[in-house]
Amino acid sequence: MLKINLLNSVTERQVGTIDVVDQKIGSAGSRFLVLTLVVGFLTFAVIGWDIVSSRMAKSAAEAELQVQKEKEQQLQAVIDEQKDLEQRINAIDARIEAIKKLRSSQAGPSAVLEAMRERTAMVPGLYLESVEQKGDNLEFKGSSPDESQVTQFGRSLEFSNGLFSNLNIETKREDVVNNQASTIAMTNNPDAGKLQIVRFTVKCAYTPSKAASPNASNNAPAAGQSQPAK
Repeated sequence: MLKINLLNSVTERQVGTIDVVDQKIGSAGSRFLVLTLVVGFLTFAVIGWDIVSSRMAKSAAEAELQVQKEKEQQLQAVIDEQKDLEQRINAIDARIEAIKKLRSSQAGPSAVLEAMRERTAMVPGLYLESVEQKGDNLEFKGSSPDESQVTQFGRSLEFSNGLFSNLNIETKREDVVNNQASTIAMTNNPDAGKLQIVRFTVKCAYTPSKAASPNASNNAPAAGQSQPAK
C-alpha cells in the first residue's frame, strides 16, 4: 500500500510561495512602488476630503451670508420705515405748532379788545383813549373822573390768568372845560366851567399765548367786580 504525505507537500508549497512573495517585496524597487502607492492614495484621500469639506464649508458660509443679507434688508426696511415715520411725526408737530402760533396771533388782538371792553364796561366813567402795542408790552391811555376807578381798572387787569402782567399805573390830574355847564352858572361862578379829571397811563406786559385760555377774560371781571362790593 502506498503512503503519500500530503501535509509535507502542501507545507512545502506554501513556504515556497511565501518565499517568492518575500523575495518580490523585499526588493528595493518593490518597496518603493508600494510606498508610493500608499502615499499617493493617502494624499489623494486627504486632498479629496479637503476639497469636499471646503465645498461644504463654502456652501454653509454662502447660506449663512444669504440669511444675514436677508436680515440686513429686513432691518434696513424697518429703519427706513422708522425714519419715514419720524419725518411724518415731525411734519405733523410742525403743522400743529404753526396752527397754534396762528391761532394765538389771531386770538391775541381780539382777546385784548374783548378784555378791554369787559373791563371798561364794569368801571363807569372810565374812558380809554388809545391802546398801543410795543413788542411784548401794551400801553393804555385814558381818563377817569376819580383815581379809585383807575385803581379798579388796574386790579381787573391783574386777574387775567397771565394775559396782562407787570402793571405800572401813572396818573395825573388835569382841569378840562365842562361844556355842559350853563352860561349863567359860568357867569356867577368862573370855576363852574372847569372839570377836574384823572389822566392815566397803564403799562403792562402782554402774553398772546394766554389769550387762548377761556378764563383769561372771564375771571378778571368777576375779580374786579368784587372790589366795589367790598
